[in-house]
Amino acid sequence: MPYRSSPPSGGRVRLARGASPWLIPTVATAAVSLAKARRSGRWAAAAVPATALAASMLWFFRDPEREIGQGRVISPADGVVQSITPWPDGRIRVAIFMSPLNVHVNRAPVAGTVASVEHIPGTYVPAFDKESDNNERVVWRFASELGDIEMVQIAGAVARRIVPYVPQGCKIEQGDRIGLIRFGSRVDVYLPEGIEPAVEVGERTTAGVTRLDRD
Repeated sequence: MPYRSSPPSGGRVRLARGASPWLIPTVATAAVSLAKARRSGRWAAAAVPATALAASMLWFFRDPEREIGQGRVISPADGVVQSITPWPDGRIRVAIFMSPLNVHVNRAPVAGTVASVEHIPGTYVPAFDKESDNNERVVWRFASELGDIEMVQIAGAVARRIVPYVPQGCKIEQGDRIGLIRFGSRVDVYLPEGIEPAVEVGERTTAGVTRLDRD
C-alpha cells in the first residue's frame, strides 16, 4: 500500500498527527480559563499559565510543509548532529539530537518500502546522554535502491511516546512523514558502507531537506 505526504503548499503549517492526547486537554483548559477570566480574577490568574502551556504545545506539535531536498539520503529529523560514528559492519551512524524546540515529525531518509517497524522497550535517560542507546526506541528498516537503510527513533527523558505513521510494507517517497516523537529525543540514521556523511558534528539539520550523504 503506497503512502504519500501532502505536497508543499506555500509554507502552510499544520499540526502533527498524534498530537491530540496532549493538545486537546491543554487547549480546552486554556479556552475555559480565558472564558471564565472575564468574570473572575481567580480564573484570570489561572488563564495565564494555561494559555502559555497551550501555546507551547501548539508550537511543539507544528508540522510545516517542506520542499524536499536532493540527495541519496536526507535527514529524517530537525536538530543538531550529535555524533558521527563508524560501525563495525562498515556503516556510519549519524545521530541527530532533537531539542523540545525542534519540529518533532520525522521523515523518510530514502524512497522505497518500509521493510520493518520494530518497537523496543527501554529506559528514558536524556537523549544526549551516552546511556540513551538503551532508551525506548522504534527501529525502521527501509528497502531502497541503496540497499537496507536503518533509522532509529529514540525516546528521551521526557519523550515517552513514539508514534509511527506508516506500517510495514508501505511504499514511501523520500521526505514523506513517517512518525512523531513527543518532546526531546534523538534520531539515528545508518549510512550504508561506502557512503560518506556530508554533515559534521554540531551542524543543524532540517527533516526532509538536509542532505546526509556526500557525492
